[in-house]
Amino acid sequence: MVGAFALLTLAGCTTDPGVTAPTETTGSEETAAPSVEWFDQALFDKQDAERSVVPEGPDGKPYLQYINAEMVDTSQYKAEGAKKGCFANASISNPWRQTGWITMNEQLKALQESGAISELETRDAQDSDDTQIADIDYFINEGNCDFFVISPNSTAAMTPAVERACDTGLPVIVFDRGVQTDCPVTFIHPIGGFAWGIDTAEFLIDNLQEGDKVVALRILPGVDVLEQRWAAAEKLFDEAGIEAVDYFTGADPVEIKKIISDELAKGDVKGIWMDAGDGAVAAIEAFEDAGVDYPVMTGEDEMSFLRKWKETGLTGLAPVYSNFQWRTPLLAAQMIFAGEQVPQEWVLPQSPITAEEVDQYLAANDGMPDGHYAKFGGEDLPGYPTIWQERQIP
Repeated sequence: MVGAFALLTLAGCTTDPGVTAPTETTGSEETAAPSVEWFDQALFDKQDAERSVVPEGPDGKPYLQYINAEMVDTSQYKAEGAKKGCFANASISNPWRQTGWITMNEQLKALQESGAISELETRDAQDSDDTQIADIDYFINEGNCDFFVISPNSTAAMTPAVERACDTGLPVIVFDRGVQTDCPVTFIHPIGGFAWGIDTAEFLIDNLQEGDKVVALRILPGVDVLEQRWAAAEKLFDEAGIEAVDYFTGADPVEIKKIISDELAKGDVKGIWMDAGDGAVAAIEAFEDAGVDYPVMTGEDEMSFLRKWKETGLTGLAPVYSNFQWRTPLLAAQMIFAGEQVPQEWVLPQSPITAEEVDQYLAANDGMPDGHYAKFGGEDLPGYPTIWQERQIP
């Protein structure tokens, strides 16, 4: 665990590495297959509509709120006593997942104290499909679990293993990334990639002029959530007459600076679009190095971007892929064993941080490291704020 926690790789947000598309390389630019391959009009429309839905659930507890939910009866699982969970985790190999993992473990402490959960046995797949399949089968064969929590490493590859967990008759809770089966009791996730793409593209369009140039910085190809972000944004840029060029960066600050410098040498760059916040500071620094005006920019709710945004005064937006979702699976387990209804698809709210909110979130997260996520939603948990400030791995 400690070794995995130390890795800071690729995306600061969640990814699904199991979904791939062909790529081609042209010079220094690696471009994905046409984004039309990833565009789904029905899902685009669904997530677009969900952005404006007022979620149901308790005020001030977004991790327990839900959007347009179809509730399922869980009375068959009602049982007394503390329950043991078995968690098959894709990884904690990036700052977004590390922040969530800390939050989940602090939520676990609270539920252990209340007597709802006895322990959470966890196996970390370190971003490997084969390892996670073996982890799930280990839990099944061990026969010492009261419920399963699974954050899939990839969608298709993990589906049969999730179905085997469902076949045990124990409640299965999937979160973050999905699988191709509806057998889990609940699937927990924020609104999604198309919502991110719409939020960010609309912001840039509103603050730019037709014909302006936007450079899109994408961390890697073939990941469904990330591809959906770009597919939505590209559609809206095309419709608005915004010139958008996209590059894959691997979240490498050196590569990001080179890309921006090369584009600035060709002419004005008015906007920066990112599918994840890693490397946002490097992009801003490239404009500083060139001695040109800051762009209109979208990053993420990672603290490094929020701090640089405030320092520079640029026109920005911080989209969010709600990190507080890491609390929800354990709270869902508590509800299931209490026989309470839960959403079959538990869609959590996903709201960007705007310029009017930056000071609020900077103040609320004062002392947090740059890799922390402002909307982590764990302020009422044990250990706050020290555990997150010191990034103490359980």
